[in-house]
Amino acid sequence: MRGASKMPVEMHLHLNASQLPVGSTPRAWEISEKYGPVFTVHLGFQRVVVLTGYEAVKDALLNTADVFADRPAIPIFYHIQHGNGVFFSSRELWKKTRRFTVATMRDLGMGKHLGEERMLEELQFLIELIKSFKGGPFKLRFLNMAPTNITFAILFGKRFDYEDPTYLTLLRLIDEVMHLLGSPFLHLFNFYPFLGFLLKPHKVILKKVEEVCAILTKCIKESKESLNKNNLMSYIDALVFKQEEENKSNTLFHDANVLASALDLLMAGTETTSTTLQWAVLLLMKYPEVQNKVHAEIEQVLGPDCLPAFEDRKKMPFTNAVIHEVQRFVTLLPHVPRCTSVDTHFKGYFIPKGTTVIPLLASVLLDKTQWETPDEFNPNHFLDVDGNFVKKKAFLPFSTGRRNCIGESLATMELFIFFTGLIQKFTFKPPPGVKESELDTTAEAGFTMRPHPQCACAVLRQ
Repeated sequence: MRGASKMPVEMHLHLNASQLPVGSTPRAWEISEKYGPVFTVHLGFQRVVVLTGYEAVKDALLNTADVFADRPAIPIFYHIQHGNGVFFSSRELWKKTRRFTVATMRDLGMGKHLGEERMLEELQFLIELIKSFKGGPFKLRFLNMAPTNITFAILFGKRFDYEDPTYLTLLRLIDEVMHLLGSPFLHLFNFYPFLGFLLKPHKVILKKVEEVCAILTKCIKESKESLNKNNLMSYIDALVFKQEEENKSNTLFHDANVLASALDLLMAGTETTSTTLQWAVLLLMKYPEVQNKVHAEIEQVLGPDCLPAFEDRKKMPFTNAVIHEVQRFVTLLPHVPRCTSVDTHFKGYFIPKGTTVIPLLASVLLDKTQWETPDEFNPNHFLDVDGNFVKKKAFLPFSTGRRNCIGESLATMELFIFFTGLIQKFTFKPPPGVKESELDTTAEAGFTMRPHPQCACAVLRQ
């Protein structure tokens, strides 16, 4: 890479997967403090530009959004999606599929009153599930049941009973795939795909994704057979209708893109909110003084029986601050690679078209120039001196710009409804024999940064 002034400025930092894994912000900061917020690393045979800190990431994703809007062909995801879908596609296919997905989710009530009613209904099922443990230990993963069912309702047009075999199969497969995506051997495959015949994780992932796709393909087939064009009930219905509507032309909504788009919504839509809710409960167990303050605010605003509404967040600054701080602190999705669509000059460097670029979102959420105590769980990051909630420009857990998360408004509403509704009904405590200081808040790397498998106890509040 050469500077705009033709001076040789390439920084030859040959790193491997163990040195720049998902969530490796301390290592990135160490490099950026020496070389600046834009530097080059070599991952396998690939040269990658890394952007660290709020200013560099903002300039790339907001101020020059079109330049950094493409995705590189990451081997494992290319094997799964073949460049289709809404998450790992690029250019015209990505633009059209994303526009369609955003419009469809809006029409299905995402982030609106209809969506809120569905969440409140699902909240009651989750509360009853947690009550069934009668204050005894249960796996944090059970908290995934409600957010996952919201995504399933959007995708399939109906909620599933928590004991439904199809529902449980999908939950298991999604969990296994997301876990395997953090395997060091999978990183090795992504860096050296020609070694794939020697490696196993990517083959297991592809097999499990094939099982998920079989279920989705069956649902797509059923939708085609029973489609009511005047009453589209689900994202799959909308995909099928769009495909039939454009069938006369050379449509981008061919079978492979329809399946890939449904798979994207299923996998990404179920993992992020569900995992954030797990982190929220784990951190409240770790910091009971924070949980006590949330309880007090809920009692003051809602009382014991009034169901939470999304509008209530405006009257609950501390609860709102805690939810935001959970998202900031856990850096759930530290980075997703981009790719330059044209030759460009950025921050004094020339970056050729097709270069993989990693905007490190974790480095924004932990940027010491933007947060008072970036490495600590501190809800005061989102409160002013009078206790009012304050938006922060460096709060970018959903990314920003043209590729920001399409489910941001849905996830924001879900987190508030489910978090507030659960804390209203329960006090969460560590299992017997486990001290608060012993709770593990380090992350287990997968596709997202998950908490390690742990249990919680939920004591019903009087």
